[in-house]
Amino acid sequence: MLRLLIDTSVWLDIAKRRDGQRIIVPLRVLMHQKKLEILAPSLILDEFERNRPRVEESVSASIRDRFKAIRQDLQEYGDSQGGEWIEEMEHLIPHVSSRSLQNFSEISTLLQSATQVEPDQSHFEAVVRRGLAKAAPLHLNKNSVADALLIEMYATIACTAVDGIDQCVFATSNYQDFSVPNGDRRKPHPDLAPLFHDRSHYTYEVSGLVALLTELIGDEYAELVEEVEFVQEGTRSLLEIMDAEEEYFDRIWYTRSIARIAEEPDEQDAGKKGRERLEEKYGADNLLPENDWEFGFWNGKLAALRWVLGSEWDFLDL
Repeated sequence: MLRLLIDTSVWLDIAKRRDGQRIIVPLRVLMHQKKLEILAPSLILDEFERNRPRVEESVSASIRDRFKAIRQDLQEYGDSQGGEWIEEMEHLIPHVSSRSLQNFSEISTLLQSATQVEPDQSHFEAVVRRGLAKAAPLHLNKNSVADALLIEMYATIACTAVDGIDQCVFATSNYQDFSVPNGDRRKPHPDLAPLFHDRSHYTYEVSGLVALLTELIGDEYAELVEEVEFVQEGTRSLLEIMDAEEEYFDRIWYTRSIARIAEEPDEQDAGKKGRERLEEKYGADNLLPENDWEFGFWNGKLAALRWVLGSEWDFLDL
């Protein structure tokens, strides 16, 4: 069993990444398959939720700022198609932002379903001893008690690795408290080094965690990452949505026009030029629905497409 204690700093970094699903989904699948165990102390859950609104806003702001910068560059240096691109990107910004924020929601759910671990009296006593000795992460002039409590819980967890039962991993982006001072941040502080060995691993940042998971789990982890890349679909462009809305508008208008002629033969000339244009565009044999169900399905598609473009639900006026 691979047991992971991932610091809040790393969870927040994963949440902010555009490719965060490549990390979240494999962790969730492997956890459900009982091939790894994610350990979630309540202090990590609480810290993640406490920081979540601030970091979510920073992600949304970053997307907006990036778009504004690109729009300004296009307006100053772009070609004649820049306006069309800007219009399309404005439509996509809310979707891109919501997909980025999806990571936060999924991590929160993952932590809630993970193995809950809590400190006991021995951990609190160990933190006091660490503080008196000014040992990392209590070696700096700041409040790092929560970090000290976290590393003491990991020390207990790492004992199983010493017995050869598990592989254990402590992942963090907090180099000030946990890494070598003024040195290689990928290595633990000397005060913490005894906790890590060939079955207990210290890893730094998201990149270090991914590299370690790839090393310890191997091909199965790599295959899960590839599957995430395969199933993730790209966003439809604004032009694609508008083209589809126009097509179903045309088909429904044509069908209603033919139905009016059947009811009132004297009205055959009404809309004749419009029907001929659509017959030339789509082909006369492809314009009418096969049955009432398909015609109703077209109306549903038109209503959905119009809703995406800003209309109210069920708006089907022609």
